[in-house]
Amino acid sequence: MDYDGDGYPDILLLNGHSLPAPTVTETPGLRLYHNNRNGTFTDVTAGSGLDKARLYAMGLAVGDYDNDGRDDVYISCVLGPSHLFRNETPPRQANGKHPVFRDVTALAGVANAGMWGTSCCWVDYDRDGYLDLFICNYVRYRSLKDDLPCFLTPTEHTYCLPNAFPPSRCTLYHNNHDGTFTDVSQQSGIASAPGKALGVAIWDYDGDGLPDIFVANDTVPGFLFHNLGKGRFEEVGMASGVACDESGTPHSGMGIDATDAASDGKTHLVIANYSGVQTSYYEQIQPGVFQDRRTPVGVGPPSTNLLGFGAFFFDYDNDGWKDLLVVNGHVEDDIEQKQPDVRYAEPPLLYHNRGDGTYTELAARSGPPLTRPIVGRAAAHADIDNDGREDVLVTTNGGPAYLWRNQTRTAHHWLTFRLVGVKSNRDGIGALVTVMAGGRALRDSCRSGSSYLSANDLRVHFGLGAATQAEVTVRWPSGREEHLAGLAADRIWTLREGSGKAE
Repeated sequence: MDYDGDGYPDILLLNGHSLPAPTVTETPGLRLYHNNRNGTFTDVTAGSGLDKARLYAMGLAVGDYDNDGRDDVYISCVLGPSHLFRNETPPRQANGKHPVFRDVTALAGVANAGMWGTSCCWVDYDRDGYLDLFICNYVRYRSLKDDLPCFLTPTEHTYCLPNAFPPSRCTLYHNNHDGTFTDVSQQSGIASAPGKALGVAIWDYDGDGLPDIFVANDTVPGFLFHNLGKGRFEEVGMASGVACDESGTPHSGMGIDATDAASDGKTHLVIANYSGVQTSYYEQIQPGVFQDRRTPVGVGPPSTNLLGFGAFFFDYDNDGWKDLLVVNGHVEDDIEQKQPDVRYAEPPLLYHNRGDGTYTELAARSGPPLTRPIVGRAAAHADIDNDGREDVLVTTNGGPAYLWRNQTRTAHHWLTFRLVGVKSNRDGIGALVTVMAGGRALRDSCRSGSSYLSANDLRVHFGLGAATQAEVTVRWPSGREEHLAGLAADRIWTLREGSGKAE
């Protein structure tokens, strides 16, 4: 998140604490790092307001919910309330190293009480110009009293399977425009679908201008909440074909992302799965209908013995085709004793989009860090140094975070857009950006969510291949459409709703 608005992405890392309860002196806690614009970061957590929180953090969503020009952060939690931190960092700081955040959870009414919150996102589902909040919730696990003892042998304790716990439901909060929110999960239809949700992706799959919600569930069918307008959603996962994989089996889904990966005007969806269940790759074969084509596109087979978590589309080489990264790592540290061909630490998978509807897995030939096995969990992408190449941030279970700087050598060009809504929400979340370059129409949207427990750069990035300029069309959430011609490549442009120009 760019908390100080200087145009360089900063980093917020979430951490847990020891159980059953933290103490005031205990670490780790949240960690906020300021981007020094020279390839280094400074820990600025102390005194920021984020250092007061002691919580078992899971996922986060970044967005300007009050339209004051500063991105705020929501953190989903387990074994305690989730938290909304309002960004009150003074504008135009000399160095941006004195962030100010205030915990406004109680005031806003978004504690998600009694839930095991996982991935979350901001989404203006009713297009009223204010960001609403969607939270995935896993199983019913309100406190350690809900824990169940599971054993491999009479003396060997292990994780219980998800089916040992009852399902939960997702939460949707509507923004009341005054700093408070109303839980509309029931009346919107979101709460009508019980599940075990871990990942969420937002994409308008039917092109009606209303954001739809894809949810990855663990061991139960996945969701597709079709936005009907007027504050109502219909769950159509099974009818659309995304609820189960190509064999008809419900996902053990973690990471998820959706975009137009083939530049064909259709939706492409990836869901990372548990070990032994290949990563699913859906293509929209007709309006409202998807098919899992993980094997013919080449995404499924390399993932067979890996356990996928973070997953997202991004164009790492700027050739104009969205590639795919999946971060892996098992949940059982002794898995090798039971399955000799499976490891606890696992390498990531980098799929190169060949532009013909298929992918080639390249991580094994890319060298460090992609060849290093890790116990991967969350994964996010952002251009941390503004050089036009998207970088990757990865967290690991019980280990360090990794920042992978993209040093791909290429002559390809690129464009990045920072959106500023006026009638729409300030971040422009939900805006569809179409770039015409090199005879192709490239599409992406400004969106929160995707991957697993992560928040990506809110700027919209495009690889252009050999093209040196582009025509750009933005369809804002308000319904306004703007067209800009002759934008030069290799620049970060600011697009302000209604201005009719790029800055």
